[in-house]
Amino acid sequence: MLKVLPVLAAVAASPWAHLAGLLQYLDGDYPPAVASHDDSELTEQKGFAQEAYDTAISLGPEAQPLLPELESIRTRITAAQDPQGVSKDCRALALKVIELGHLEQSPRRPPDLQLGAQVWMKSCAACHGEKGNADTPVAKALKPPPADFTDEKVMGPLTPYKAFNISQFGIKGTAMAPVPDLNDEQRWAVAFYLFTLRQPPCGTRAAKPATLEQLATQTDAQLGPEVACLRRVMPELDKTQALFAARDGVEKALALHKAGNIDGAKKELVDAYLNGVEPIEPLLRARDATRVSELEGGFTRMRLAANDARRFEAEGQSLMRLLDKTARGGTASDFWSVLFTSMLILLREGFEALVVVVALLAVLKKMGATAHARTVHFGWSSALVAGGVAFALGHQLLAAADREWMETLVGFVAVGMLIYAALWLNARANTSRFMGELRHKMTGALGRGSAFGLFAIAFTAVGRESFETALFLEGLAGDSPKGAVYGAGLGLVGLALLVSFVVRVGFKLPMKTLFNASTVMLVATAVVMLGKSMHGLQELGVLPLLPLPFIELPALGVFSDGFTLLPQVLLVVLPVLWVRVVMREA
Repeated sequence: MLKVLPVLAAVAASPWAHLAGLLQYLDGDYPPAVASHDDSELTEQKGFAQEAYDTAISLGPEAQPLLPELESIRTRITAAQDPQGVSKDCRALALKVIELGHLEQSPRRPPDLQLGAQVWMKSCAACHGEKGNADTPVAKALKPPPADFTDEKVMGPLTPYKAFNISQFGIKGTAMAPVPDLNDEQRWAVAFYLFTLRQPPCGTRAAKPATLEQLATQTDAQLGPEVACLRRVMPELDKTQALFAARDGVEKALALHKAGNIDGAKKELVDAYLNGVEPIEPLLRARDATRVSELEGGFTRMRLAANDARRFEAEGQSLMRLLDKTARGGTASDFWSVLFTSMLILLREGFEALVVVVALLAVLKKMGATAHARTVHFGWSSALVAGGVAFALGHQLLAAADREWMETLVGFVAVGMLIYAALWLNARANTSRFMGELRHKMTGALGRGSAFGLFAIAFTAVGRESFETALFLEGLAGDSPKGAVYGAGLGLVGLALLVSFVVRVGFKLPMKTLFNASTVMLVATAVVMLGKSMHGLQELGVLPLLPLPFIELPALGVFSDGFTLLPQVLLVVLPVLWVRVVMREA
């Protein structure tokens, strides 16, 4: 019987990969062996099952949970029973092995098929032929003969991932030896190229592109009627591949921690997040906001576990699995998803800035300070221009850490300006003489330097949100540029209508009520920005972590951490005390 995927020979490689290869072989070859009633084939299957069991034992305590299932598989194979059940169990157990062993089932970037062709001609064509049909003088002299990769019986259960393993481990009992002089890039390239040998040319891309994970782990039949194009036209490199940089950073952090360099491990984790996750966070959040929270939580837990070697290792392995899953499982959002998400981002981020601008405009309109209203308009419009520059040049001019620093520092400046504005408004609202003479003495009431102060308040409040929104939109534009533009346009229209409505309502409110309401809105916005800025310092590794059992509302700057919550509480309490004590004495 022709071997579809014979057992992989043990070589100097990961025992986990060897165990996964054995299980994949039993999955595909045990049912045909039972159907053949060939004693030699069944004996061979028993040997493979025993080898899989022995390999798991050699892996130590981490593989202990696999032993009962392996024993069940071995018992049934020994009795030549339940071929379909054994196949199903082997397939499921192989996935567990891949997870436990942190094995990569697909390449990190689309393979180069031209490179694959070169490797094929150099290392494979002598036995398997240029076209993969094993019609060569060398092939005719070999027993058993090399596999014919144009034969459906051979290709039916084969996947590029299994072919990748074959090139790494070889085939026990055949002339197919391991190919040690290939790196992973070359192995993946030739494994993918192998599947193009029997496919016709493809002039256009498939209507529904497959991910690299799907291409590497699915058979031709599983890929469906568009398999020819899917096999010959590689998918474009998705931005989420940047997560592999984060994974590399986590691996380095584990190595540093194991060597006793705890501080270095912590720094490597911060860099891994800033370089691998932060640049594409908007894109990830648009596709799956829950996954972003899981990633942030994974990095946080790993940093907190730095003083516990066993826990640090466990958290690191869990985080790497999550990064792999996210990097390989992402699919681009369509036009309507991007449009809707962009619109919501404009409304959400814009609302925080809106409350500041509207409060200032409503007060100034009530006071009749037309000139100062123009200053506010100039402030927020300048911030939008700065956001546009950030959208166009941000990723080219600023590294991830620099962007995070700018966003964080602007946030702290905005907090200071907002508190200043809130106290200024409250002072005016509680001064009866000012209330009586307000409309007639605007210059004196606003005071010297107020024009610059109003500009700074409007610019910093809107600037932070404008910068953050620009980065979000830039990430979304990677999936659908038109969707991001149209969604942003709709969001701006919605904000304009909201501004017009709130300013009109504010103009109709009594002066003292308007001042008090504006003060509350400014303080609330400052609290939100303070929480986000403190969290930004933690992401940069400047501020430690102090997790607390509390709710998390990132959009409102609320994080379950003592170093972010305590300053926010103080920011709420201190202005209240100042108003009650200082203003009463004034």
